[in-house]
Amino acid sequence: MTSSLLGTSIIGYSRGSGSDVCGRGIHQAAGAPLEPDYVSATTEEMNRAVELAAAAFPEYSALPGKVRAGFLRAIAAEIEGVAEDLASRGPLETGLPEARLRGETGRTTGQLRLFASLLEEGSWVDARIEHAQPDRAPVPKPDVRSMLRPLGPVAVFCASNFPLAFSVAGGDTASALAAGCPVVVIAHASHPGLAEIVGAAVMRAALATGMPEGVFSLLYGGGRSIGMSVVQHPVIQAVGFTGSRAGGTALMAAAANREQPIPVYAEMSSVNPVVILPGALARGEVALAEAFFGSLTLGVGQFCTNPGLVFLPEGTGAEFLGKLKSLVEAGSPGTMLNGSICRAFADEVEAFASTEGVETIARCATPAGPGQGAPAVFSVSLRRFLEADLLQGEMFGPAALIVRGSIVEIEAAIPELEGQLTATVHGTEAELAAHASLVAALQQRAGRLIFNAFPTGVEVCHSMVHGGPFPATSDGRSTSVGSMAIHRFVRPVAWQGFPDSCLPAELQEGNPLGIRRMVDGVNA
Repeated sequence: MTSSLLGTSIIGYSRGSGSDVCGRGIHQAAGAPLEPDYVSATTEEMNRAVELAAAAFPEYSALPGKVRAGFLRAIAAEIEGVAEDLASRGPLETGLPEARLRGETGRTTGQLRLFASLLEEGSWVDARIEHAQPDRAPVPKPDVRSMLRPLGPVAVFCASNFPLAFSVAGGDTASALAAGCPVVVIAHASHPGLAEIVGAAVMRAALATGMPEGVFSLLYGGGRSIGMSVVQHPVIQAVGFTGSRAGGTALMAAAANREQPIPVYAEMSSVNPVVILPGALARGEVALAEAFFGSLTLGVGQFCTNPGLVFLPEGTGAEFLGKLKSLVEAGSPGTMLNGSICRAFADEVEAFASTEGVETIARCATPAGPGQGAPAVFSVSLRRFLEADLLQGEMFGPAALIVRGSIVEIEAAIPELEGQLTATVHGTEAELAAHASLVAALQQRAGRLIFNAFPTGVEVCHSMVHGGPFPATSDGRSTSVGSMAIHRFVRPVAWQGFPDSCLPAELQEGNPLGIRRMVDGVNA
């Protein structure tokens, strides 16, 4: 498989030929470079990829939904055809176990097929028809019809922590292609080999289904150089990004400062608060601690939904904390995604540990080796938590902060939190009802509310929301998971007074596609 990797960008239906080496994949466990060298796209190649996307847009966006669905299904099939290559290369570049890579392959193909099904059903375009009323007084009403249409070429940045599901053919790419937008992907330096394997699969699918050249390109060279140039190119109409707050806000600034500002849909930072009420402790503190520890350490804590902040009522949870202490001390360090994430996690843990008023509940007894992160749990009073801005920040890894205070104080503190992807409550149904104002406060801070479970694990389905107020995402009205993600890359367009034969099929009077529509204010 390694011998088939070329180390070059994919520019439409051609391969790049730049000469500047921008890096290699790294065997994370061994700390050794992997073959081959990866070459940065040249400025000319970047421009060609973007211009091909612009040229492909009119044809691709006009294709019937069922044809685009066929393309998405073909991508899924091609990815399944290289599943063994992904399972072989993935653990080396990412430090993730083979089972995780296989599971993520299934998630990636599953979300491609989810969007294909959405296109085949067709109602996602939100077609609305208002018939003319020429006799209406005092002003006649015109015939007005509207639906959602694609924005144009989209730039997608691969994520480090989801090398498949949030990368080359992940949710951003799948939803943009479903919307009718060509995609220019910027590979992540942490897993260039995986990116190339998947990128080649997408290119084969595009060729096999007769898509216009430029519907997809994959560029190497890094977000600060090639990626920023793509975002600033006037052809690009939107950006999808999953990564750090610094990276996301830099892209937001670049996009806002263009002559034509464009939207950036960035998923960035979240500590995913968990509120534990007495009823949950009464059900079983040991089991609750075990479940929390499992969620905290899943994937070495490198999930954007990692439960990094726990509110625990003062004077409760002694058994919970005792069990958690033993689990953390007996835990094992794990290889992290890359060296920079590992170093940042180590620095964050030490910063928390040395902050005045913070108590170390437990740290892993086994020292972390090179490239590894080890579990740690800290505790602090709610008052001190609110005083120290550092303590509200993210430790991206298997570490958490437990905040102690009364339930009244906890509820009062929720509005002080930054925006989050998730917020969790553990308790009883009666407690949930009794603390409705707590739930309402959490609703204002997060995109997904969870009861008696933990936030790691994001179901890919029509109703999922994976977003939240800033800085969880750049736009809290959006989601990057689930079929609603398509709405990031479309805009509403109205046709007034058009002849029926000149309208899109979705808006024609006879409803040739048989989709659900709103007609004169009634869903039909």
